[in-house]
Amino acid sequence: MTIRNTLRDHGQRYRPRMACLKKAEKMLLEMQDPDTGVKSQPQRLVITTIPHAITGEDIVAWLADRFQVDTQEARSFGSMLVALGYIYPLQDHKRLVIKPDASLYRFQTPYFWPTQQWPVEDTDYAIYLAKRNIRKKGILEIHEQEQYNRLHKWMNHKWDFIVMQAKEQYRAAKERKKPDRVVFDCQERAYWVVHRPPPGTVSGMDYGLDRRVDPNADEVTGERREIIVLHILSCSLVKYCATYHSHDPFLSKCLPSNPWQTDDNTYWTLNMHNVEIPTKMRVERWTFSFRELLSDPRGRDDFRLFLKKEFSGENLAFWEGCEDLKWGTATQMKEKAEQIYKTFLARGAPRWINIDGKTMEITVSGLRHPHRYVLDPAQTHIYMLMKKDSYGRYLKSPVFKDTQKKAVCPEEHKFSDAQLEQNARNRRPSLSPIILRQQEQEQRAKMAANAPVDITQVMSKLSKQGKDGKELPPSRRTSKT
Repeated sequence: MTIRNTLRDHGQRYRPRMACLKKAEKMLLEMQDPDTGVKSQPQRLVITTIPHAITGEDIVAWLADRFQVDTQEARSFGSMLVALGYIYPLQDHKRLVIKPDASLYRFQTPYFWPTQQWPVEDTDYAIYLAKRNIRKKGILEIHEQEQYNRLHKWMNHKWDFIVMQAKEQYRAAKERKKPDRVVFDCQERAYWVVHRPPPGTVSGMDYGLDRRVDPNADEVTGERREIIVLHILSCSLVKYCATYHSHDPFLSKCLPSNPWQTDDNTYWTLNMHNVEIPTKMRVERWTFSFRELLSDPRGRDDFRLFLKKEFSGENLAFWEGCEDLKWGTATQMKEKAEQIYKTFLARGAPRWINIDGKTMEITVSGLRHPHRYVLDPAQTHIYMLMKKDSYGRYLKSPVFKDTQKKAVCPEEHKFSDAQLEQNARNRRPSLSPIILRQQEQEQRAKMAANAPVDITQVMSKLSKQGKDGKELPPSRRTSKT
């Protein structure tokens, strides 16, 4: 019986060209030359001394001097060697790049070079994961744990053999010296990171048109993820512009006319906060989102009328109370928080609202030391409740349909070019509010100075001061003649 491997192809069929690898290996032999190559020496890693270790800055400097290129290009070339598995890091195994600092690296043994064309079999990978699982006592990376579970399920018929091989390799590794054990572990890990790259990384074994995206892989690479995110954002932006295009005075007509050009304030009068009959465009914005409805005072009044008929007006009242607490003065903050608690949250409250126990516990504990955002969890809960339940029914209710039917659509005021030029000619720049306030204070002072003086009241005050024994001011003293 033949069991076909239905797993994803992780890049072994997309190997780079052999000629390119041969050139890279020739240059790698120059780097390992004891006289002219990259300097290597024993380096201490935590408590273990690693022989023949090299630093990232030495690799970049050698490549820049050898090929007469700048540091950035040499760093890119060094990262390519790491991605192909010729150099492996001793510390950060997740990022196959060259760091131009004191980070430690080693040259990979020729046994693991890509030109050896060892078949990247799932059985070997399963043995490696099982060995790591034994050494780490079940603590693996997330993607490694997923691969381990998947291989265990697929190779269940020979999993005992895999575990036996992993235990034997683990027992043999424990007999080595600690530096050799660390080096071999880093070599093996670097090999599998290259040939079984984690999700979201680019495999150095791919080339050609499929270099960025493996057609057999389900995981999304970093560049592809950015493209998807940009596509979603662009679609959202296009949808937003198409929705609000007719409501933007800069992009469409401002009915009945633009008051900044025609000096006709009908537009402002029709769009006052608490106007009795709103315009059709204003009512249309309420259907865009629940936030648009609550941000319009007229829409909020209409929604309040609907909730009153639904016997759930306390939800909107609580949301408005939280907004008043959030944006109100600091002196009344504690008093408002207590009032909201007594009205909506306490047991037997006159307008009690329904929130879950966890949110209530967080809110009550926060009210011991109230601040502006102490009611945010409860407010968010009520907001989502109104958005998911009440808002949809409101748009289908007779209240909204009646408001939509009564809404007015003002006709466009057509002004000729001559009238617009005359309005612009007669228009004068307005004064600064500071100057207006100063003029108002000066006017009040003049009015107070020119006001008639009641002699009777003045004399009574003077006589009272004299009786109290206070010395009269020099201007009020009378001479005795």
